[in-house]
Amino acid sequence: MRPRAYVRVAGLDAAEYLQRMLSNDVEGLPESGACDALLLTAKARVIAPVKVWRRAVDDFLLLTEPELGERVRAELLRFRFAAKAEIEPEEHVSRIVFGGAGGIPTVEYGEPAVEVLDGDREGEELGADELELLRILARTPRHGHEIDERILPAEAGLTETHVDFQKGCYPGQEPIARLHYRGHANRGLRLLALGEPPERESEVQYEGKAVGRITSAARSPDHGAVALAYVRVEVPADAVLAVGDAEARQL
Repeated sequence: MRPRAYVRVAGLDAAEYLQRMLSNDVEGLPESGACDALLLTAKARVIAPVKVWRRAVDDFLLLTEPELGERVRAELLRFRFAAKAEIEPEEHVSRIVFGGAGGIPTVEYGEPAVEVLDGDREGEELGADELELLRILARTPRHGHEIDERILPAEAGLTETHVDFQKGCYPGQEPIARLHYRGHANRGLRLLALGEPPERESEVQYEGKAVGRITSAARSPDHGAVALAYVRVEVPADAVLAVGDAEARQL
């Protein structure tokens, strides 16, 4: 099962409203289409990553992390003003199915899969620990781990998957575009292999200097353990790093 919170946005102005609130091209979605997007502050800090599913022309379901559902609903209500759009929570059960069909496509785990809501199980379904390992191996950022108020979307690689640079204005667009066209992120996500899973927030060092921090870790049958870490961009991609007394190889 994939823990989720769900927010319905429906009405005559639903598409237009979400288009000016989220970072991806919601209006361009066909019926039954889906995309990943971000709900951002004006300074481009991530309020919530969302999966947007267009169930009908004027009916959208936003899927987000369980702890973010109420925040998403409240933010959308706060700026709705005269927009004709109902914004309310829904209850569903999500499952990630590999090799299945008929659900919402997801690339979160690095392998072809769909997220199925309230449906019968078809195809292979994995447990939480197995899903977490696949997520880390796929370098997919997760809220509360790689995504929090300290990071910018570009640092987590989210501008490649959750942002449309051709669409109109939305909260946070200006700093997102400025960094994309005129600058660069100072750090990025790296995948590390270690003997044992390190603690979250453990310091990552290179040549005796702190260059990053661990954000997620899991045991791996192939590597002992793997972890995601934010590491400064100037650190060579083939450098051997250290986490405490342990050696960390970059994958």
